[in-house]
Amino acid sequence: MNEEILVTRSSMPDFEEYCNEIKDMWDTHWLTNMGDKHKQLQEELEKRFDVPHVTLYTNGHLALENIIAAMNLPKHGEVITTPYTFASTTHAIVRNGLNPVFCDINDEDFTIDADKIERLITDKTCAIVPVHVYGNVCDVEKIQKIADKYGLKVIYDAAHAFGVTYNGESVAHFGNASMFSFHATKVFNTIEGGALCYSDDSLVQKLYDMKNFGIHGPEDVAYVGGNAKMNEFQAAMGICNLRHIDDEIEKRRIVTEHYRSRLENVSGIVLCKPQKDVKPNYGYFPVVFNEKLFGATRNDVFMALADNNINARKYFYPISNTFECFHGRYDVSETPVALHVSKRVLTLPLYADLSEEIVDKICDIILALRKK
Repeated sequence: MNEEILVTRSSMPDFEEYCNEIKDMWDTHWLTNMGDKHKQLQEELEKRFDVPHVTLYTNGHLALENIIAAMNLPKHGEVITTPYTFASTTHAIVRNGLNPVFCDINDEDFTIDADKIERLITDKTCAIVPVHVYGNVCDVEKIQKIADKYGLKVIYDAAHAFGVTYNGESVAHFGNASMFSFHATKVFNTIEGGALCYSDDSLVQKLYDMKNFGIHGPEDVAYVGGNAKMNEFQAAMGICNLRHIDDEIEKRRIVTEHYRSRLENVSGIVLCKPQKDVKPNYGYFPVVFNEKLFGATRNDVFMALADNNINARKYFYPISNTFECFHGRYDVSETPVALHVSKRVLTLPLYADLSEEIVDKICDIILALRKK
């Protein structure tokens, strides 16, 4: 195969649509600092998520750092989270002076195993940061019961979960707050970007201060804040992409269903089952390979695809409690399911305009590796 197939490709509006959206910026010269595009996107997302408040950010990581800081958690407190996530989740906790406590995942949807959370709670535990992995929704009811019992904050890393609903509700409704990533690789993107969704009115000014230097006016700086503002070009891309998001998700569904038709019920291949009462966004297509049954390892499959110019991704590998920056701090044997899956998982290429022909080629390469 001559064409390089990436694991994802950013959804973008027509060039003319984006140019029309940004055209008036050449009249106003307002490029950042919460201009009209920023305000419009914020309002449209509040309607989309059906939440009282959305605060936009230049990226999802700074959004997560800010919301953790805004919760006034005790210094050196413990935060229960999952090691099966992108580095951002763990780093946002640590950079706030808090200590991650890693809970294992379940082996069906790879989200945090809610049945194992309570045993990890100590008198230092102050929050839970679960992750909706691949758009799979955490056990939000069980997590909230535990949080209410022990008086803990719940902050969802919903980076993968734009457009996902559970029992008809946006996943943005759960916990004290949810962080969404709008990175170029996500189902919905603003080039880079992110957002916080929450209902607590008292957080609005606080989060604004955190992302805009604490500036209240030209001569009034009331808070020691940083800079995490989404600019107008990012917001304009979001406005355009939001118009087409439902069509993009539907196209992703078709690609996903074709993968399933080829790979489901193949011995040695494990796929996530669709979750009950969840409307997914088809953001990722993870495949777990049982090398004993399939006859080839995840790495064998990865290399076979790479030899054909197809870029799959070992996502998530390595898990965060094995990172070099945390060397010696964690016992990885305490999260055996996360470790097992991380060594066997591969996310296959998935984007809205991925053709059926390419999906078949990918599946043919994979299935050719099966033991005879």
